[in-house]
Amino acid sequence: MRTKHRRLGDILVEAGLVTKEQVEHVVSTKKRSQKLGDALLEQRLVTEKELIEVLEFQLGIPHVALNRHPVDGQLINLVPKEMAKRHMVLPFQKEGDKLKVAMADPMDFVAIDDLRMHTGFTIEPSIASKKDIQQSIYKYYELEPSMKEFAVEESEEEPVARESQSIDEDDDAPVIRLVNQLFASALQKEASDVHVDPHETKILVRYRIDGILRTEQALPKHFQNALVARVKIMANLNITETRLPQDGRVKVSLDKKKVDLRISTLPTVFGEKIVVRILDMNQAITRIDDLGFNIVNKDHFENLLKKPSGMVLITGPTGSGKTSTLYAGLNALNDDQVNIMTIEDPVEYQMEGINQVQVNTKVGLTFAAGLRSMLRQDPNIVMVGEIRDRETAEIAVRASLTGHLVMSTLHTNSALSTIPRLIDMGVEPFLVTNSLSGIVAQRLVRRVCSECSEAYEPTEQERTWFVKRGIDIDYLYKGKGCSSCNDMGYRGRMAIHEVLVIDDELRKLVLNNQPMTAIKEYVMANDMIFLVEDGLLKAKKGDTTLEEVLRVALDD
Repeated sequence: MRTKHRRLGDILVEAGLVTKEQVEHVVSTKKRSQKLGDALLEQRLVTEKELIEVLEFQLGIPHVALNRHPVDGQLINLVPKEMAKRHMVLPFQKEGDKLKVAMADPMDFVAIDDLRMHTGFTIEPSIASKKDIQQSIYKYYELEPSMKEFAVEESEEEPVARESQSIDEDDDAPVIRLVNQLFASALQKEASDVHVDPHETKILVRYRIDGILRTEQALPKHFQNALVARVKIMANLNITETRLPQDGRVKVSLDKKKVDLRISTLPTVFGEKIVVRILDMNQAITRIDDLGFNIVNKDHFENLLKKPSGMVLITGPTGSGKTSTLYAGLNALNDDQVNIMTIEDPVEYQMEGINQVQVNTKVGLTFAAGLRSMLRQDPNIVMVGEIRDRETAEIAVRASLTGHLVMSTLHTNSALSTIPRLIDMGVEPFLVTNSLSGIVAQRLVRRVCSECSEAYEPTEQERTWFVKRGIDIDYLYKGKGCSSCNDMGYRGRMAIHEVLVIDDELRKLVLNNQPMTAIKEYVMANDMIFLVEDGLLKAKKGDTTLEEVLRVALDD
């Protein structure tokens, strides 16, 4: 082939993406079995988008997006699954004696020769992203065959009787493989939740990825009973109870990753709806540096954590990353010299060196009861998963006034609205102001995909949002969509914050029953950065988009 004598390193040097010295350094330091392209990506010297564009331009190898290109299912039988995974390849089209194959590394001539000898066809490589090929291998080699096999089993006589027996006794039952593969796919796509929605004639499987729900599969209606039964058995729920909601949890190992699944069932008119929250134990503990704080807010937050006593609250709606911020704060404080205790419902991630208590309302272990008992255990730092009622709020407030650092979460829309919310709960205003050290309000926004990010000149309407906040803007950024982000233009999420530090002047305003407008004017005069402003600054940097900021943060 005409590409045979050209090496990837030489091509990237010619294109000006890396220097010869960088290539030589990577070659000398990479693992023996690791390919140069993977090593360059790992060390962030090039992006996957740049690699694909260079090979496409320099070698004339076409790029294929498998999620948009039709794949001939019959060709899958030509290449065994093990070979496809080993070489990271997928056959997708045949023309005469030519077999078109998507490859993560189209310059892997060993793989090309292996494919040619195994299939008997002339191999014509196309380049695709590694993630694109992995997802396609899962879809065509695992998910679709399982669905066909499951459908065949369902069509046999007495499906219900056989199905429950096979779930219990046969680990290779098609329904078990189907459920495992749905969860494995969710983990691969970095989904936080899996929704199994029953409809009149079908079941929709939807994944929440980066906070947005996307329909992944439409399954036949006759899958429903077996699917629900399998998930219930995994979580040790009652499979005969279909009229009442149930909750459970199970720890599983998927793709060599330890995962905690929180399973919730709810009866609907078309059957039981299942929602599974996926908690990847490998991504449990974050650092404060990874939370996306800007410099000013990060300093404020770290100063709040350094105080020996007082109450620090993290606020925001469900799914805004409050627990991650709490855990990052605890992680920063965790050492042998302090006694840290938490009471949570549920305990999402287990942290070494911290005493964590699980709420159990069935035996009377509520937040309030647990917190009251924990204060007799000589704690320095107490974390309450959520302040839900007056009793918990009062105990937390009094704990912070008696020399403990108390951290907790509350469901409010902004940092300022947290103070009246606590007073509405029945806590005396003087207790609220004396106990509170600071409040962090946050939301999660989707990150612009780094692989397909591009700059554009903002419209007049977009520019107005920045001018109103005194921010100069020349360009904004958006993702045009690529295989890395599944054509969404976004990949991953980050937080936007506002941090309210409670000082003596603010305490006076609250105790004198000043209106919220006066309190807001005071914090604005002290240069507090509000949620929208933090979001706009991150949109200016190209981390997110204006559209995302306005989706999650209301402008006052």
